Amino acid sequence: FCRCLSVFAVLLQSDQSGLYAVLEDVPKALLPGVGGKKILDFWWKAVNVRQLFSEVYLVTNADKYKHYERWATANDFPVENIINDGTTTYDTRLGAVADLELAVSSKKLNDDIMVIAGDMLCADQNFDMAQVIKFFRLKAGELAIYYEMEDGESTSTRGIVEVCPDTHRITRFVEKPRQGETASRMASVVFYCLQKGTLQTLDSFLSSFPDTEHRVLGRYMEWLINVARVPVFGMKLPTGFQLIGQVGLADYTKWLSHYSTMKSEPRVKSITCRAYARIGIMGNPSDGYYGKTISMSIANFWAEVTISQSKSLVLVPHPLNDPTEFGSLLDLHYISRKEGYLGGLRLLQATCKKFYEFCSDKGIALSKQNFTVKYNVNIPRQVGLAGSSAIVSATLKCLMKFYNLTDDVSVTYTAPGPRRAAGSLLPRRKHQGYGGGAGYVFHSIMSGAPRKPPPHTPSGVSGAGAKIGGRGNTGAKIGGGGIQGAKIGGGEYRG
Repeated sequence: FCRCLSVFAVLLQSDQSGLYAVLEDVPKALLPGVGGKKILDFWWKAVNVRQLFSEVYLVTNADKYKHYERWATANDFPVENIINDGTTTYDTRLGAVADLELAVSSKKLNDDIMVIAGDMLCADQNFDMAQVIKFFRLKAGELAIYYEMEDGESTSTRGIVEVCPDTHRITRFVEKPRQGETASRMASVVFYCLQKGTLQTLDSFLSSFPDTEHRVLGRYMEWLINVARVPVFGMKLPTGFQLIGQVGLADYTKWLSHYSTMKSEPRVKSITCRAYARIGIMGNPSDGYYGKTISMSIANFWAEVTISQSKSLVLVPHPLNDPTEFGSLLDLHYISRKEGYLGGLRLLQATCKKFYEFCSDKGIALSKQNFTVKYNVNIPRQVGLAGSSAIVSATLKCLMKFYNLTDDVSVTYTAPGPRRAAGSLLPRRKHQGYGGGAGYVFHSIMSGAPRKPPPHTPSGVSGAGAKIGGRGNTGAKIGGGGIQGAKIGGGEYRG
């Protein structure tokens, strides 16, 4: 949707500097955006994907129709897909919901649709549209994109959503709330996916709201969620949106400068994360303690993963663990017989695959940027120090930092990540992902009827991590008794 914005036009006419004279009468969507491209250019590039969308339509008014016609011919946009609503002034406008209904009825749309305000300025112009579509297909309802507002942004200028963290369903939508009406700072923007069956509600909404000022898409979503009780799910984009609705010249120059500065700032060259070796002290998922296990990390040995931005996604083989060149056939036979055929490269690939699947399933949109990832490890192989899961844990930490995911995601995902990605890792390796030195108690989900626990089941864990080969390394104190001051490497166990 690309609409005329008379407030912005009036401010342009009153500008005394002369710097913006060339922008007079230009629709907001065709104003220069980040990098000199027009705001609409970015959205056209994002949706001009035949594998995702069968047709793309643009709705405007009669006053600005010619501007968009010129833009369409210069950018290979089908001119016949520009819909003119026939209005020429702000006072005679139909309203965004009426424009949407006009597009649906005039083009006889009978399919799921995506609705985007083409005059929004987006901070990160590189997010993955395919991931948005995939999440929409996974949910039995509509989809609304939202973002976390920056400091200084007022919630009274946005549609604010309250989202269930478990189901991702939007439980409440408040259009331009009053102060104290909601504590949420998650702002919804005109970026929706609607099922074809829901398009029938447009007529009901328009009948209920005859006044043009109420026929905005924010009010429609508020009515759809709070009144009609249609299931609408939320997907969070790791970016910000500006120039939404009625804005002025100062807003345009402020946010264009802000996002241009962000784009010109050098990105982090590389991110390096470590995960340490793990030693199991006691317990297995199948023992009599309901799968409780106790383990601790070892500071001497670790896996280290480095990730850096690149044009294509590259997984770098380790020169020792992923050999592709050998001195002779005998050399190949000796290495393969001693160390097997599988190195760490498969773990990098499996972790990246599971990471993408997790983010897609949980409604976390990732920016569309590639990277090169490599690893190094000094954990001895095949001695029970969990070198494979250390590689997975370090890779996962790097991916989370690379995509600027929050600590909340790391807490909920880091623990099961290594086991799922590698395919056969036990729950006792989970604490490796947290990077702690102390032992942890974890519960595995067992099938069948639970067994009666033995007396004096360990109930708590505390203590410091261990270092192999040193003296006086204090281990974990378990419950009220059991192992106290376990000394590893030349030490002893005191019961």
